[in-house]
Amino acid sequence: SPYFAPIITHYIFNDIDDQPVTSTDTINILPTNIFPALVNVVDPIAPIANCQNLTIELDENGLASITADDIDNGSADACGIADLAADITHFNCNDIGDHTVTLTVSSNHLLGSTCTANVTIVDPTAPTANCQDLTVELDDDGLAWLSAEDIDNGSADACGIASMGLDNFDLACHKL
Repeated sequence: SPYFAPIITHYIFNDIDDQPVTSTDTINILPTNIFPALVNVVDPIAPIANCQNLTIELDENGLASITADDIDNGSADACGIADLAADITHFNCNDIGDHTVTLTVSSNHLLGSTCTANVTIVDPTAPTANCQDLTVELDDDGLAWLSAEDIDNGSADACGIASMGLDNFDLACHKL
């Protein structure tokens, strides 16, 4: 008795979900029968997440931000990338140094994968040193001492001043 032996060749589907295909009776029984079918196409392969390390400078206000694109290094998926997201995007003076930032890559079909990037935060802005003139009286031994705070006149840095110092802090008659 005649039988149906469909031949399904390689199909490339542009869309995931149910896709109509047609198979034809191949044993040449007249009349030729065409059998429609519905093929459920799925994307079981997660995207490939690929990260790159980054060094970012704080601005004059001590702030910096990144986007997921800044640490993405060509992540890919055969069916397309829907979204890139970084778990940390804003930095300030408290964040100077190295941080591990996770990039999440989501495909158009809700599959995801992650990678990590080392994000180094640096403060390239030097503090602003403001000094004031000062008159100092020598003691009975002809000596006087100064501290940085004595001549500081509102020195500033967005990330704070770690320390201040003087190159000449002891005064004496022989140094005048």
